[in-house]
Amino acid sequence: MPDSIQFGAKLEETFQQSGQLCVGIDPHPFLLKEWGLDLDERGLSKFGSQVIDACHSNCGIVKIQVAFFEVAGQAGYRSLERVIAYARQANLMIIADAKRGDIGSTMQAYGEAWLGAGSSLECDALTVSPYLGTEILDALERETERGEKAVFVLARTSNSGSERFQEARLDSNDPANTISVQVARDVRKRNQSSSSRIGSFGIVLGATANKPGSEIEVALGSAEVLTPILAPGFGHQGARLGEVKQIFGDLSDSVIATVSRSVLSKGAQGLAEVIRSSNLELAEGLHETA
Repeated sequence: MPDSIQFGAKLEETFQQSGQLCVGIDPHPFLLKEWGLDLDERGLSKFGSQVIDACHSNCGIVKIQVAFFEVAGQAGYRSLERVIAYARQANLMIIADAKRGDIGSTMQAYGEAWLGAGSSLECDALTVSPYLGTEILDALERETERGEKAVFVLARTSNSGSERFQEARLDSNDPANTISVQVARDVRKRNQSSSSRIGSFGIVLGATANKPGSEIEVALGSAEVLTPILAPGFGHQGARLGEVKQIFGDLSDSVIATVSRSVLSKGAQGLAEVIRSSNLELAEGLHETA
């Protein structure tokens, strides 16, 4: 193994120093307008830098919604590169929410673009869609094995219509063997050889789509190496940070709780305070006993 620190160790250090909150950098057009910014290179760059400034000393992880930059074309990618570089200078962990998923050679290119050392888009982690099968993760192992990098695979989300596919049964005799559970099991296996307490392969598990004792918790809960969980759904979508323990049960120690619109809607001036209070609420929820 390389000398560089593994993603799981880096994530644990961030949890200890800055908590488990993750703030989304999601420049929705309506938010740009509310912030007095335009959908152009300057506006997107300023939006991202202001969010990062508000995160300073208040949380340790950001998640960049790539689509809201891509919509601006070349200007969007130039601003995206600036935002990523600025977040790295601020010592924040960066998750690229790009939801890539393709055949081996194409997936390897995605890995080099979003996780490769020295890339202008280099982040700490990338979200991935498993629709072509979890074998597509093989192409990303080179980046994760170098240390520091991680992949979050969509497992169970809370968007309308997702349940039809994600909760489809793979075995008519086993109602618990659904697609989302199988994704979780496949991801868990990839973490078995990790030397860190938290692995480099994680899942996306929506906070409004889970409950303690769920099949996914059963699938992940007995592993020696924890599977990191990227958990959207807090704030605007209805889940409460203070109830994280009630939602994720034994999985809570590896949950990255993400918020975006619920804090970004406060505007640039009030953002730092709402991030600080959100992280405090999350910390209190994590220390609650059942």
